Amino acid sequence: MTRLKTLQTFSSALVGEACLAGTFHYDVMSRELWWSEEIFRIHGYHRGEVVPTTGLMMSHLHENDRKRCREIFEEAARAGGFFASYHRLYDARRRERTVLTVGEGVPGGDGKPLFIDGFILDLTRTVQVETDRSSREAIAGAIGTRDLIEQAKGILMGILHIGSDAAFQRISAYSQHHNFKVAHTASAIVRLANNTDDTATLRSLIHALDTRFSARHDAGRVLNP
Repeated sequence: MTRLKTLQTFSSALVGEACLAGTFHYDVMSRELWWSEEIFRIHGYHRGEVVPTTGLMMSHLHENDRKRCREIFEEAARAGGFFASYHRLYDARRRERTVLTVGEGVPGGDGKPLFIDGFILDLTRTVQVETDRSSREAIAGAIGTRDLIEQAKGILMGILHIGSDAAFQRISAYSQHHNFKVAHTASAIVRLANNTDDTATLRSLIHALDTRFSARHDAGRVLNP
């Protein structure tokens, strides 16, 4: 199975996940371009509304991707071979789409390309879903980290009888000294506080937190009398 056929099989699987994919055929000698119905739809057209040409195809490409895509296509028409390009285009309604274009320059008897066969896979929806998922995970992680730090601050406030800012300053000073993330130190405090069988370790950690903050604070007063 050729690379193009393999990727077409892959694209067919993605179509089942709401990705739109279609094929194209370009005759190198006549410069005629044929699009499947799906390619028209990706570009925002119905068959019969426009005549597909390489000029029309290039005009829909994102301005930052156009030069690179033109060079890739022209090289395939000149020398043949397989190509794949991940890029953006605008459809007829100026909606941006993220697509994967894959093709292969097929040679004739003299070795020069006769035509280019390929397909375009619209990954817009897939990219959006992944972006939304990553954003949700990042937000959830940020909220989880904030809650963890708030719990750790509350533990220090209760044990050391200090305010919220002072509790955070102790966590921060200890974290910087040991090159830990603040969330890592906060997690250790909460974990030890929840372990009623090992209160000694929690007391030792809190003593270290308080000592590190005091040493840093005293050093600051010496440097800035």
